[in-house]
Amino acid sequence: MDFMSEVKSVTVKTVGFIVNPIAGMGGAIGLKGTDGKTILDKAISLGAKPIASTRAEAFLIELAPLKHCIHLLVGAGDMGETEVKKIGYSNYAVVGKRHKYTSSEDTKSIAQSMIEAKVDLLVFCGGDGTARDLLKVVNANSTVTAKLLVLGVPTGVKMHSAVFAVNPRAAARVVYRFLCGELSVREVEIMDVDEQAFREGRLSAELYGYMLSPYEPHLIQGSKLASSTTEDEVRNQAAIAVYIIESMQPETLYIMGPGTTVRTISDLLDQKKTLLGVDLFVNKHLVGRDVNEEQILQALVNHGSKPVKIIVTLIGGQGFIFGRGNQQISSKVILQVGLENIMVVATESKVQGLKSLKVDTGDSMLDSMFKAQSFQVLVDYSRWRELSVE
Repeated sequence: MDFMSEVKSVTVKTVGFIVNPIAGMGGAIGLKGTDGKTILDKAISLGAKPIASTRAEAFLIELAPLKHCIHLLVGAGDMGETEVKKIGYSNYAVVGKRHKYTSSEDTKSIAQSMIEAKVDLLVFCGGDGTARDLLKVVNANSTVTAKLLVLGVPTGVKMHSAVFAVNPRAAARVVYRFLCGELSVREVEIMDVDEQAFREGRLSAELYGYMLSPYEPHLIQGSKLASSTTEDEVRNQAAIAVYIIESMQPETLYIMGPGTTVRTISDLLDQKKTLLGVDLFVNKHLVGRDVNEEQILQALVNHGSKPVKIIVTLIGGQGFIFGRGNQQISSKVILQVGLENIMVVATESKVQGLKSLKVDTGDSMLDSMFKAQSFQVLVDYSRWRELSVE
């Protein structure tokens, strides 16, 4: 744990810690979220597995050298208590009641209690829906929460808000630097999308408000930038698509991620790819639409020893190529395909100002493999820009 090898002397602070145990369950199975009991039940029926606890534990393990500097207030049961017990924290108090099934009302109730206890920092594990729940509580206590700081450990499927660290390890670094008094504070946007519209292939994002958060530009993700629809942007997307189509090899399985730039490839092939899903192509024809992790893995088995490529774009303003909205292309998929078979495409407007790419696959070993190499990003017809992974 290099960044905490010499833990500084800091004043003990009270940190609230809330885990949304169902956050992110819809990602790998392609449901694009788990808001609402109906969708959660469907996710479970499709074999969705909880991921929030694993990412919460990764955050707590990274933060463990600072146990003596933190008094934790944690959500009851699977909303934080289970995780701190497992990792071996002792200086904590439990807030709320244990429930077999948790809801947004539990999140808001626990957050209200933590605000009343005057926590110095509130850390949550969830996605944009959880951030919205906390925003409602913060707004309802505006006279009390003028200086409350909130930090998100990314655990959901859709994470457009700028309150999130880039991954659990980065979140621990932010807490450490906050405790050392090294970080500035800024207002960050809380965004969310309409999940039903998202599942139907329509991206309907909305700004819900702002919260204060510790700020470190290398550790906190930015707000997602909307795709431009200018004539230059459309031309740029078409030029990228033409180059990819001309480069496509026969009998190669192409796993194509979400986004307008990738969809333009299928548009020029006269194939109906999903905008926000992952689709499969062979010989320039759509062979799998809106597939989930299990379906991709089965397709790899069926494809045998023939070549496979992954084509993804990056999230404008953030630089993520994996771990935000394309969790169907999981670490298992990436490891089977190989990093050398990943193609990154992005219009020039999306790479402007980006110094690096980001990944958050949930597999720390794989993330380290990404960081050991650079990617040639196709930004126009036969024009590339080299970017490393931060």
